[in-house]
Amino acid sequence: MIETRPTILIVDDAAMNRALLSDLLCEKYNILEAQNGNEAFLKILEKKSEIKLILLDMVMPERDGLEVLEIMNKNGWIKDVPVVMISSETSPEQVEKAFSLGVTDFIYRPFDQLIVQNRVCNTIRLYEKQRQLSNLVANQIYEKTKNSSMLVTVLSHIVEFRNGESGMHVLHINTITEILLHALLKRTKQYKISEEEIGVIGTASSMHDIGKITIPDEILNKPGRFTPEEFNVMKQHSMNGASMLDSIPFGKDEPLMKYAYEICRWHHERWDGRGYPDGLKGDAIPISAQIVSLADVYDALTSKRCYKDAFTHEEAIRMIKNNECGVFNPILIDCLNDVADTLEAELQQANANMETEQDYISIAETMAKESKHSMYTQAFRQFAYEHRKCSFYESMLEGITFEYTFTPSILKFNDNGAKRLNLQQAILNPEDNSSFQDAMGRNAWEELKSTLIKASPQNDTLNFNCNLAIDGKKQPCTLHLKLQWNNFTNSAPALVSAFGLISVQH
Repeated sequence: MIETRPTILIVDDAAMNRALLSDLLCEKYNILEAQNGNEAFLKILEKKSEIKLILLDMVMPERDGLEVLEIMNKNGWIKDVPVVMISSETSPEQVEKAFSLGVTDFIYRPFDQLIVQNRVCNTIRLYEKQRQLSNLVANQIYEKTKNSSMLVTVLSHIVEFRNGESGMHVLHINTITEILLHALLKRTKQYKISEEEIGVIGTASSMHDIGKITIPDEILNKPGRFTPEEFNVMKQHSMNGASMLDSIPFGKDEPLMKYAYEICRWHHERWDGRGYPDGLKGDAIPISAQIVSLADVYDALTSKRCYKDAFTHEEAIRMIKNNECGVFNPILIDCLNDVADTLEAELQQANANMETEQDYISIAETMAKESKHSMYTQAFRQFAYEHRKCSFYESMLEGITFEYTFTPSILKFNDNGAKRLNLQQAILNPEDNSSFQDAMGRNAWEELKSTLIKASPQNDTLNFNCNLAIDGKKQPCTLHLKLQWNNFTNSAPALVSAFGLISVQH
């Protein structure tokens, strides 16, 4: 492979200086010349991808070196092309100004051959290493974001499938969120969101309803209108989702987690303060949550549900504009207007690009044939099989089964058990739930947690006696528990969950 010689642009109004520098450097580099700042800009625009270094005179007619640097900064060129200043007599103030504008080094006249050649070579080499490092980091960030996006989408689809929806809701929210964000950035700089953050917010939007895993099935999938009591339970999903994310002990400073928390907690707030859970008003609602809220309403209107037919795109836009589905930020309504003509087509394109469930099965079967993936594919299939089997056995039991996870702190009962205990099927932070405390008693709960914390991997099965309010009366019961520990080989084992059966003592 033939290596391409680096190109250097020499900008100096003195032809003699350009000739001297060219003679010193032409053996290893391709040389471009410009006699003033205006000519230099034309060369940069024409050859920017080829230029590896600019040698820039400080004092020139028309535009001096500092003016050239200011324009390079304004256009972002200074990030990609290093600049070495040429000077004879320069004041400390000018040197400081040049460095503040991104100059890498200085070369002073009269020129010393060794100094010029070494500084040019070292500067080009340094920038090339920085460029390689930046590309490496960018690729790693891309892979990390891509993997995070896939994981978030899978987790969110679990919620959607449990919610009886098509599974496309997550994709639609992601797509609409990113479309509205692009429209917002075109309209205003009022909100501190960059182009680079659009994808992160889109990914975070996939977790907007993750708290629904804590809502009982009979409420989550009810075909008709909620009673006031049921709606109060349903509204808990936003706080529950935020609490689950907040309880995760890592990644709290990551933008993805920050936006996911905002969206989970506040995507049901409304511009006029009539939303939930906190009744926030106007821009007290984070803009990420405002946009996902609008995307959520639009998709809910245009999607068929067990309790309604889908509205047309035009009907949905009209209803949103008329505040028939809550009040939204006027700027976001303008953004919705901006994209209204293309939104439906872009969603259809996103649908076409989305792999169907059968596509996922085909991908899994292909992966199973590759040795490096077969273990994971088989493990996933085994997990799905065991999950279906357990669900079937649970439905046949008259007893009470349960599962408790430590992070996040969630206690789940089977359907029959929740009814007999008069509790929700899934309880987030049971230690703070008054209904659960009435059923079990705080002292018994604290004693049970203490027993679990003192347990060890060598003794992962235990029984615990307590009194529980079952079928409306306190009864002596035994909790038969199986403990689950992490399998991280590089750290001490930690208890992550417990599951088991509650039997009434006779």
